[in-house]
Amino acid sequence: MNKQHLNIYIVDDDEGVRRSLVMLLHAQGHALRAFDSGESFLDQVDARQTGCVILDLRMGGISGIEVFDQLLARRSPLVVLFLSGHGDIELAIEQVKKGAFDWIEKPSTPQVLAKIGPAMDRAADRAQAMQRWSNLTTREQEVARLVALGGTSKEIARRLVPECDFRTVENHRARVFEKLHLGGAAELHGWIAGHRWLTDLG
Repeated sequence: MNKQHLNIYIVDDDEGVRRSLVMLLHAQGHALRAFDSGESFLDQVDARQTGCVILDLRMGGISGIEVFDQLLARRSPLVVLFLSGHGDIELAIEQVKKGAFDWIEKPSTPQVLAKIGPAMDRAADRAQAMQRWSNLTTREQEVARLVALGGTSKEIARRLVPECDFRTVENHRARVFEKLHLGGAAELHGWIAGHRWLTDLG
């Protein structure tokens, strides 16, 4: 997937920082939207889409940490890069342990340029995963989750509502592996573990 088609969202209540990041990243050809508060970002952006968020740790109103917590609660696939001041490095590292992609100490143009590429690679991977997952039928998604949990075809057949023949489950499994471009149950387990937010998709 072309990374240039994915949005980068800049969320910082410092107008100078926002303007600087917009100019820097626009020159790289990225699609950008900037927000002066966490509230406006959460109100205006669909958290279920893919892309990257450059998120200030400390803002007036709700903090970047609170925004990130809401994204986690919504199982958002958005990739988060935190902006931190010198005194907030330890706090930024804690957010990475919670699932943020990375952090940048501001102001640091070289760090932004070095880290936005890998963050957008992650966003593109998630966009591709969503596209492949959406190609599965509802029943195939259900079977995929159960296969990833280690169920055999006979066990899965009994758990499905309505129940079905295990050979039908075998057919579903085969289509799941084909559509997700995976080689078998072990790969599926790892794939779903790496895209946990997918488990809440329709």
